[in-house]
Amino acid sequence: MSNFKAIVESNKEIYLQELVDLLKFPSISADPNYAEHVHKCSEYVADRMKSAGLDAVEIMPTAGYPIVYGEKILSSDHQTILVYGHYDVQPADPIDLWTSPPFEPVVRDGKIYARGAADDKGQFYMHFKALEIILKENKLNCNIKVIVEGEEEVGSENLETFVNQNRQKLSCDSIVISDTSMISNEHPSITTGLRGLCYMEVEVTGPNRDLHSGIYGGAVANPINTLCKMITSLQDENGTVTIPNFYDKVKTVDAEERKAMAAAPFDINDYKKHLDIDDVYGEKEYSVLERTSIRPTLDVNGIWGGYIGEGAKTVLPSKAFAKISMRLVPDQDYKEISKLFEDHFRSIAPKSVKIKVTPHHGGEPAVTPFTSLAYKAAEKAVFATYGKNPIPLRGGGSIPIVSMFKRILGVDTVLLGFGLDSDAIHSPNEHYNLWNYYQGIETLCHFYVEMGKSTNS
Repeated sequence: MSNFKAIVESNKEIYLQELVDLLKFPSISADPNYAEHVHKCSEYVADRMKSAGLDAVEIMPTAGYPIVYGEKILSSDHQTILVYGHYDVQPADPIDLWTSPPFEPVVRDGKIYARGAADDKGQFYMHFKALEIILKENKLNCNIKVIVEGEEEVGSENLETFVNQNRQKLSCDSIVISDTSMISNEHPSITTGLRGLCYMEVEVTGPNRDLHSGIYGGAVANPINTLCKMITSLQDENGTVTIPNFYDKVKTVDAEERKAMAAAPFDINDYKKHLDIDDVYGEKEYSVLERTSIRPTLDVNGIWGGYIGEGAKTVLPSKAFAKISMRLVPDQDYKEISKLFEDHFRSIAPKSVKIKVTPHHGGEPAVTPFTSLAYKAAEKAVFATYGKNPIPLRGGGSIPIVSMFKRILGVDTVLLGFGLDSDAIHSPNEHYNLWNYYQGIETLCHFYVEMGKSTNS
């Protein structure tokens, strides 16, 4: 048993209680009604940074929610690591689908259930505990800077301005983010790429008011019917997006990387059983893992309009709405895709309706190098804890700040996450396996030690 493992083992209850306290804050950035709780959560994060042993801890204001900053600077000759996390969480709706209240954390079957457990409170807090351990053990031999923001779940609207205004303060050699997942506990992996995101909202308007469907139906276009037809036309039967020029800049993944991805363990029957589906869907020339990582997508995230109350109301609605997201891959630009989407959506609308398209947040895709000192340190750290070399694998989700950090700070990011795809992030009953939480703390201890060795090499 490594010394780090023994320390984690002897402090499990303390680490768990601190995480429980963090998860109790309903720090929902998307809902202004929770603003007070978001601010209180930032104060708790700052307190825990100080307890971990970081210096110069401050709650830095932005135009939105604050960013919490702390550091431990040992020498200008040392490698400097910037750690990023976010303390805001997704809304918990629908509340009635939670087995236990989303902000009253409970442990069941070795997992802690609460909104934010895996995304991202449980994951960024592992860094606090790892830093506390190696500082107490006097094994830190690199510089540390930490930022934890409160607006990731609403697109990190003010982070880019903050980074631009604090370039010197945030200057570093490597960035590490723990906000991703592994293949499984038996097959540890490191995420080597992320998809970008383009998020749109559309509004289709027909008549100037809701109408009686018996009197007007058949003569006046129904915006919901029209919207459904328009959305259906955005993809063909193979799941390929039909927006003109959508694929023009999609970078082809070479055969060698596709072969490496295919080596990752994947059981299609387990996959379908876990999701309770009879079959998968998507581009037939790509595997399931490829469809969810190296291929762009288009999905309707929400659609509404008309009467949805109890009983019946024979209404022909005035308006219909939908939220649509597109996951992007290198080298697609979300601003270009946003324009392509809007132009195409307007072009396919019949004259019987009016169209409004509103772009929301977006972000660029990113691929991280296998050759950096930080990636090599992460590989060694995972092996030290798990006894296995991690599998490099691209993720299907989006962390737009990775490309932003690269553009402004000129530094690559290592995506060293410990969640699982089954953690139900963004869904009811989100949870985080405590085994992963403790393994993550131990692995991050090894990571920081390995980065210290890079300083001396």
